[in-house]
Amino acid sequence: MPIPNPESQSPIPRLNAIVDVEAAARAGWRPMDLTRALLDGGARFLQLRAKHLPSAELLDLAAAIAELARPRGARLIVNDRADLARLANADGVHLGQDDLPPAAVRAIVGADAIVGVSTHTVEQIDRAVGEPVSYVAIGPVFGTTTKATGYEAVGLEIVRAAAERAARRGLPLVAIGGITLATAASVIASGAASVAVIGDLLATGDPEARTREYVVRLSGLMADG
Repeated sequence: MPIPNPESQSPIPRLNAIVDVEAAARAGWRPMDLTRALLDGGARFLQLRAKHLPSAELLDLAAAIAELARPRGARLIVNDRADLARLANADGVHLGQDDLPPAAVRAIVGADAIVGVSTHTVEQIDRAVGEPVSYVAIGPVFGTTTKATGYEAVGLEIVRAAAERAARRGLPLVAIGGITLATAASVIASGAASVAVIGDLLATGDPEARTREYVVRLSGLMADG
């Protein structure tokens, strides 16, 4: 039986390019410069992650990225902070397990905003697909040092299980954690509609070119599938 893949219904392109402020700094990139590189490389869905940035600075950064992304036809979601996502005119918010529940977030960002939620176990997936979300994320798929979740790598089998559960509700699945250009195809083949990438976009020192490689390769998968 083929693994269901609701990519055609997905609000998210195959590549979810994450602007992680701390990871960018470690690689010598300022967030806005990294954002430009990702957009120039063809990324059209950005996720801003800044766990330790003060609220006022995060709001300014989110607003600046949203303004830069919009003319390119790109969308921006902000991690954790529904209030700042709305104030910044971002397209939505990505929630962790310890953030506000999706139903409460909907009251802040509205019915049309993109709302995603991270999951790490089958039990969390089953709860998430019953919430008013736009997509469900699963991870870490592989081992990663970029994004500490407190969970072990789930592997492709859990990606398959998560994709099946999400598809029953018509929801796309985003996979994250340790994904590289070499492994992205296997993750999509396991049922994910999109791969979220942080570290591998920075790994070569040329995030624009690396993003372009992802876009070309994942577009090829779309054409083949």
